[in-house]
Amino acid sequence: MAEYHLKPLRIGQARKKSRLPVAAMPSYQNEIRTVYGAKKRPAIILSEGGEVVDRALTRGKPRWQTAPIVLVAPCYGIDEGSCRSGFPSIFVDRVKHCMYPQFVWDKLPIAGAEESIVRLEHIQPVGKHHDSIELTRYRLGEEAIDILDEWLGWLFLGDLDEDSVLYCFRSEIANL
Repeated sequence: MAEYHLKPLRIGQARKKSRLPVAAMPSYQNEIRTVYGAKKRPAIILSEGGEVVDRALTRGKPRWQTAPIVLVAPCYGIDEGSCRSGFPSIFVDRVKHCMYPQFVWDKLPIAGAEESIVRLEHIQPVGKHHDSIELTRYRLGEEAIDILDEWLGWLFLGDLDEDSVLYCFRSEIANL
């Protein structure tokens, strides 16, 4: 049994060193413990990671330093339900009209996730392991990948190339 206290993390606040008397949770210098909620949800794999690192190169070091990962953008269902807040329809309409670089509207081809909002600013690493991700048979087509590349460029760089498909679509929507 362990006793602990949870409180908001404030990056500038001084913290006193806490030693948890739990063997499975060692305490290291300059580290703190944070707690996050997690839920199994659909996501778009944006990167399959890089090259696998030969274990001989990192012998004696922790596996996490070079463990394979994928980068994913999670999808959130838009519908409101008894256990979910969903998104307001006026906001969803604005997302459908490509008004925000961090939100993408999509219709997923899986049961229970008909309309979703992909949160590009929630991109996160997930272990490339069958215990961490459940792959489906679905893949983005070449044109969808091109548009997603444009969208990520918009989010990361703050502007769109005037020759891009996404720029043209946003311009046409604005003219309607």
